Amino acid sequence: MAKVNIKPLADRVLIAPMEAETKTASGIIIPDTAKEKPQRGKVVAAGPGTKDEPMTVKVGDTVLYGKYSGTELKFEGSDYLMMRESDILAII
Repeated sequence: MAKVNIKPLADRVLIAPMEAETKTASGIIIPDTAKEKPQRGKVVAAGPGTKDEPMTVKVGDTVLYGKYSGTELKFEGSDYLMMRESDILAII
């Protein structure tokens, strides 16, 4: 994972989405038009949290998030999602 020069503020988290599945468990190839948005990613950067609540997630955590959560960003050729920590559903 490359170092990213983006520093999220407050309770925001920068996530690098993992690639969508290209094959089913039985070996069927999924076409691009039928692929779902990934719902799993790695935390690349995290803000300091708010005054009342410190951050629960840390850099390097693999997390699950809602299908349409966050704001999509493209930075130096890579895709990222910026979202609030409350949009994260679980740490894997």
